[in-house]
Amino acid sequence: MSPRLPEQDLRTDEGLMLAYRNGDAAAFEVLYGRWRRQLFRYLVHQCGQDGASDELFQDVWLRVVNARQQYEVSAPFHAWLFRIAHNRLVDYWRSTNRSPIQDMSSPDDEEFDFMVTVPAPDDTRPDRQAERKEQAAHLLAAVQSLPDAQRETFILAEDGGLSLEEIASVMEVGRETVKSRLRYAVGKLRLELSKWR
Repeated sequence: MSPRLPEQDLRTDEGLMLAYRNGDAAAFEVLYGRWRRQLFRYLVHQCGQDGASDELFQDVWLRVVNARQQYEVSAPFHAWLFRIAHNRLVDYWRSTNRSPIQDMSSPDDEEFDFMVTVPAPDDTRPDRQAERKEQAAHLLAAVQSLPDAQRETFILAEDGGLSLEEIASVMEVGRETVKSRLRYAVGKLRLELSKWR
């Protein structure tokens, strides 16, 4: 008999947040588990690995905890979460007189396996793994070289899974602006990757 796997909570993010608002602490843990990696990657891509991303990550989740009593479903949970993160980043940049990403080294952590496909069975060879790692580093550098607004738009779409409308709401710009930024970002990334190949 095989060991029983823990049951997955199939409630929506919004349902979980409402349950947390009503006192179900376990619902918060499920939400945190679902969104922690995407949120952390977003913050690291926006402010690097100088420790600020760790502080901001903790602060965003603390704001979620503190806002639970006022939470109402007016947007998808992930859009609400990334809106909090975006606003916190803007505050951070203003208070430190910094702009998004000054420098960012290529992380080795698997949490930063950003937009790289899962290896096919024959990609387990060391030379293929090294090639994938090099490709991931090149892609990360290409993402970091995008203009600030394009990079944030791209990361919200790819890491956050936000729709054009949700990104427009988070960044407080029009849908067409988001669409344009995303199109330019993808075009630049394709060009950079074609150079690498």
